[in-house]
Amino acid sequence: MKFYFYISFCVILFMHCKSEESIPAKSKLPQEMKAKKPKLPAADLKYIMGKYDPATRKDFVEIPEKYADRKGLYLRKRALDSFIKMSEAAAEKGIKMQIKSATRNFDYQKGIWERKYTGTTILSDGTNVATDIKEIKDKCLKILEYSSMPSTSRHHWGTDIDINAFNNEYFEAGEGKKLYTWMLTHAADYGWCQPYTPHGPERPHGYFEEKWHWSYMPLSQTLTRQAEAELKDEMIKGFMGAEAAVEIGVVEKYVLGINKACR
Repeated sequence: MKFYFYISFCVILFMHCKSEESIPAKSKLPQEMKAKKPKLPAADLKYIMGKYDPATRKDFVEIPEKYADRKGLYLRKRALDSFIKMSEAAAEKGIKMQIKSATRNFDYQKGIWERKYTGTTILSDGTNVATDIKEIKDKCLKILEYSSMPSTSRHHWGTDIDINAFNNEYFEAGEGKKLYTWMLTHAADYGWCQPYTPHGPERPHGYFEEKWHWSYMPLSQTLTRQAEAELKDEMIKGFMGAEAAVEIGVVEKYVLGINKACR
C-alpha cells in the first residue's frame, strides 16, 4: 500500500513541475517590451488642438444655466461635477460663482483671435492691433498678452473656466476680492488651480495674470504633459498671424508657461 501511495505522489509531483515549466516567467519578457510606452494616437492631438465639436463628445456635458451666464457652454463631465461641488461650498459662504467661458474649440478661438488681429475687437487697453502695430510678430505678441493662438488654448481641453469677470480689477475689491480670496484658499481642495499668475522668476513667460481663469488639474495636468510631448510650433496654422508661432516659441512660452503648481 505504501508503495502505491509513493508512486502516486511521484506522478502528481512530476505533473505539477511540468505545468509550472509551461508558464513563462515574467523575467523572460524582452526588455524592450517592458520599456515601451504607448504613443498618443493622432485623435488625441487633434483634441489638444481643439479640432473637434464638444457637443458631439460623450465625455463633455453642457453646463446648466444655473452655473453659467448663457446656454451652450460645455465642460468635461468630471470638471463640471467638481465645479458644482466647489460652487455650492462657496455659496454657503455667500459667494457666487458664474462660468463666463468654458470649452472653446479651434474655430471659436480663431474667431476671438482674428477679430483682435483685424481690429474688429479693440483690446482692453485701447490698442487697435490692425492699425497701431505693423509687424506680424508684434501684433501676435500684443494679442498674446491675454488671448491664445488657436490650437494652443487650454480652453480647447474642456478643463478650464473663466469665472465672473474678465478683468483683474474686479477681483481686487468687493465681491470679486471675496471670491478670489476664497479660491486661493479652497480651490485646490476641489482640484482647481490658477494657471496664469503674475510674471516673475517662477513664471517669466506666458499670458499676463488672469485671476478669473481656473484649471481642473486632475484632467489638465495630463493634457499639459501630452501637449509638451506632442505639440510643436510648426503645427500651429490656419489663422491670421500663424506664421509667427515658430519665431515666438508659442508652445514653450505660452502653452507651457503656466503656474508650476498647475503642472
